[in-house]
Amino acid sequence: MAMSSGRGDDEPMMEMNTTPLIDVMLVLLIMFIVTIPPQTHAVKVDLPQNQNTPPPPVLPDKNALTINPEGVVAWNGQPVTQVTLTQYLAASKALPVEPELHFEPDPQAKFEKVDQVLAVIKRSGITKLGFIGNERYGTSF
Repeated sequence: MAMSSGRGDDEPMMEMNTTPLIDVMLVLLIMFIVTIPPQTHAVKVDLPQNQNTPPPPVLPDKNALTINPEGVVAWNGQPVTQVTLTQYLAASKALPVEPELHFEPDPQAKFEKVDQVLAVIKRSGITKLGFIGNERYGTSF
């Protein structure tokens, strides 16, 4: 709709009616927005998975090797076989600074099992070996 400026109605209007033009432009804009496909740009990111990974078996400062009365050998509290013990000792030896190995057999453990473990330690070439709990053996003899 055009508005008159107070002049006579017999004069032609010099202003252009922009209302229909604005309506057409808004309809075109809405059509373009609706017809444009949604942009699906995806950035592939490999995020670390939440895993409950146990700590590494060979600690950098010291490791404990125990033998219980039943003859079960444990490395830092986890039971190990002789093959696994050999692998852990090799990994320990390969570290830049060799960690201490604290060897603590139970007083009731069989000497044969203790001797086998000591032989494995000697073959691995470990140089920092400490015996823990020797005071318990003083009254045994």
